[in-house]
Amino acid sequence: MRSWAAALLALGLSLTAVSEAQVTVEKPEIPLSSEQEARLAELLPDLRCLVCQNESLAESRAPLALDLKYEVRGLVASGKSAPEIKQYLVDRYGDFVLFRPPFDPRTWLLWLGPIGLVLLALWVLLRQIRGSRRAAAAAPPPPVDDAALKKLLDE
Repeated sequence: MRSWAAALLALGLSLTAVSEAQVTVEKPEIPLSSEQEARLAELLPDLRCLVCQNESLAESRAPLALDLKYEVRGLVASGKSAPEIKQYLVDRYGDFVLFRPPFDPRTWLLWLGPIGLVLLALWVLLRQIRGSRRAAAAAPPPPVDDAALKKLLDE
């Protein structure tokens, strides 16, 4: 019985080790002219790392970002323009890949949502202030204790 358990444990550990191994493939260097290097350097900060989400593709060191940079480098080398490269990436990954998504019906909530939340917060605040003023104005004055008042006046 122990030999079966040991064999299953060994098999499980070996499968875990195999599943955790990462295959790295050496990619050939894509040479770029100085003009293409400048275009690439200008383009990468406008693209979002899909893993990090708050870093640009230029800043990220995530494996997926490195692959995406290599792909963008290949597109620049093939002569694609910046709008063509951005459109290719948007078609493949969605507007999320852009740090500044376009203002269109699909992204209105993204652009106008923060303004709407601020306006909603101001409206709630004003209602609270008006409600507290009305409550203070509508509250009757406290009753006067005539005996206590006469005692104070006599002193």
